[in-house]
Amino acid sequence: AAFADVPGGALWEEVLHWAVSNHGLAPASWTDYLRLTVGGTLSNGGVSGQSFRYGPQVSNVAELEVVTGEGECRVCSPSAHADLFFAVLGGLGQFGVITRARIPLSPAPQTVKWARVVYASFAEYAADAEWLVTRPAESAFDYVEGFAFVRSDDPVNGWPSVPIPAGARFDPSLLPAGESGPLLYCLEVALYQHQHQQPDDVDERMGEMMRRLKYVRGLEYAADVGYVEFLSRVNRVEEEARRSGSWAAPHPWLNLFVSARDIADFDRAVLKGMLADGVDGPMLIYPMIKSKWDPNTSVALPEGEVFYLVALLRFCPGGGAAAAEELVAQNGAIVDACRSSGYDFKTYFPHYRTEADWARHFGAKWARFVDRKARYDPLAILAPGQKIFARTPSSSRTDRS
Repeated sequence: AAFADVPGGALWEEVLHWAVSNHGLAPASWTDYLRLTVGGTLSNGGVSGQSFRYGPQVSNVAELEVVTGEGECRVCSPSAHADLFFAVLGGLGQFGVITRARIPLSPAPQTVKWARVVYASFAEYAADAEWLVTRPAESAFDYVEGFAFVRSDDPVNGWPSVPIPAGARFDPSLLPAGESGPLLYCLEVALYQHQHQQPDDVDERMGEMMRRLKYVRGLEYAADVGYVEFLSRVNRVEEEARRSGSWAAPHPWLNLFVSARDIADFDRAVLKGMLADGVDGPMLIYPMIKSKWDPNTSVALPEGEVFYLVALLRFCPGGGAAAAEELVAQNGAIVDACRSSGYDFKTYFPHYRTEADWARHFGAKWARFVDRKARYDPLAILAPGQKIFARTPSSSRTDRS
């Protein structure tokens, strides 16, 4: 089997270009934004539209080289020092620094059939999205994502963010008269075409799957793009944001995993309620499959087999510290609302300040998390900014502040 041995500080973008250009190969699982380090995403999870099918990035690594909090350099895998291997994956940097990762590779697709379709009903959007991510592999897309957007012509929050390719137009007159909520939903899918496949066969499969979806007819958009171009799609967003200055502005993002059981209530209370005017950035909401995640890793997940990534990618261009603090406070209010409503949810990129909150976050994994800390970083040297464990000279007792 082919693989890449990659430094922990390498960017996924560098891995993509090296593997495709030199070998015609690629990893199966990605993040949306590729200018992130390999060690960084493996310390958290690493999710994108491929996760439902191929698993997150923490499910797509064969071996790690890790420097523990005791200064030991260890090579670990599912069959050697497995406890350290799984501890570090999704471990928030608490147990070791990833200095090398062995990433499995497979033949890279040649082109990607990329489509977006629009829904006025969240129930229909969610039903279609969940149907797509639970299809058998031979009749599934390679990528499924989606996002909510405001029912307006606002260039950032509204429907101008939907059409592909550049120059395509959104016709709001096609929206059904009976659905008048503040938000609409865009389902984004992609099907890979490999060298051995006939374009007509891939077109036929794409068409067959799209015909079964209940989107608003006429509000569908499609483009055929190269594989590297497709995976680099967020780079264009970054370039525009850098030009406008919003890239350097505060962006207090909130990422949640919300069980499919509670996602309709979340949509009603949070998206349509608290965030009906948008967040001046994308509001991603799409399903993933829990069984694609190895339970031995440190990542905390909801109980449900199907759960949604909800990513509120806020920007506050032109806003100062007060505006940013207001958004941070609203993020906290959203988490509090999820908790008080009894939702089955977890925060992704968690940010808590007390032992009680961290224990609640990790749930059944908390005791193992504490035990692993004592084993691999007993002086709590690593990642103190997470505020999970207090740094003391003789103890790894958790922070009781």
